[in-house]
Amino acid sequence: MTQHAAPTPESVAVPADQLDYLRERGIGALATTMGVEFTEFTAERAVAVMPVEGNTQPIMLMHGGAYVVLGETLGSMHANLVAPEGHVAVGLDINATHTGSARTGKVTGVCTPIKLGRSVAVHEIVITNDQGQRCSTVRITNFYKRISG
Repeated sequence: MTQHAAPTPESVAVPADQLDYLRERGIGALATTMGVEFTEFTAERAVAVMPVEGNTQPIMLMHGGAYVVLGETLGSMHANLVAPEGHVAVGLDINATHTGSARTGKVTGVCTPIKLGRSVAVHEIVITNDQGQRCSTVRITNFYKRISG
């Protein structure tokens, strides 16, 4: 098995205009349908917003699964940004703790790496409402899989 160095924010070759890179690459059909929009995408963190409208449960609160979609989109995209050369990040585990709610406006997710290892990346995504109150905390672990071919 070939060893590869663990990525660090300083060692990652990030495209000059990261948001244009994301727009060109795409963020996936589900995230697009749910209105996820990236506002920051760097080696240090990723930030995106998502509208509450259209992503609610029957009692008009943001659906818990919508928080998870936002968290997984942020964590997976960032893990792929910092993936070792010749590898792709694939989801291994995700969990969310909902501690607040949003009824209107947008929610904002801020994704930061907890651990960028040789074989896994762990990210925490803090999701807040328009008032800055924490609504959900998502943790995602991605495995770096070698691209065959």
